[in-house]
Amino acid sequence: MSATASSATSALTTRGFLLDMDGTLVNSDASVERNWRVWAIEHGLDPEEVLKVAHGRQAHATMALLLPDRPMELNHADNRVMLANETADTEGVVPIPGARDFLTALATLPHALVTSADAALTDSRMAAAGLAVPKIRVTAERVTTSKPDPEGFLLGAAELGLAPENCVVLEDSEAGIAAGRAAGMRVVGVGPRAAALSPDAHVADLTRLRVEALPTGEILLHVGAHD
Repeated sequence: MSATASSATSALTTRGFLLDMDGTLVNSDASVERNWRVWAIEHGLDPEEVLKVAHGRQAHATMALLLPDRPMELNHADNRVMLANETADTEGVVPIPGARDFLTALATLPHALVTSADAALTDSRMAAAGLAVPKIRVTAERVTTSKPDPEGFLLGAAELGLAPENCVVLEDSEAGIAAGRAAGMRVVGVGPRAAALSPDAHVADLTRLRVEALPTGEILLHVGAHD
């Protein structure tokens, strides 16, 4: 996979895409923050500090990071409650600008969704945002280890029939970007959280991306300049 650049745009050459959901295709921050604030207060933690690490991981992994001495069975129990609450809480869940058009452009190209949400939460948020769920998806139930572990991205690449180095990851969070890198993939960061994490390229939203299928079977991802 190669990259070319000009003063305004760059282009990544790839054969497939692995897409995160929250913060990348769907803006679910309002729901995430509401539910994590409740959990933080219940456990005597500063909600603002909790929110700094809550994005990108499965909830039980975030809980283990915040409360390292807590038994994991309690984290998994809280994780189930969190998933149910977030699945029901779709107020303010909207698409990231450009998400619908970008998914439409990928319709005939190799791509998969790789998310820390479970299947029910994925369906709920994608529906609330008015987005179609990709046919190939790796949700929380299908992995044994949460991001920043690369397991989910490696599974997504395998299901596309692609080598990791032939995939580009779209991600917004520190955990997700770390997972993509650990998988040996290039990462395009999306949105404000990703800006400070030194992804291979960064865009404010998905309106800044364009795909071009090549006769070779490769795909050019044109990455527009960002603010």
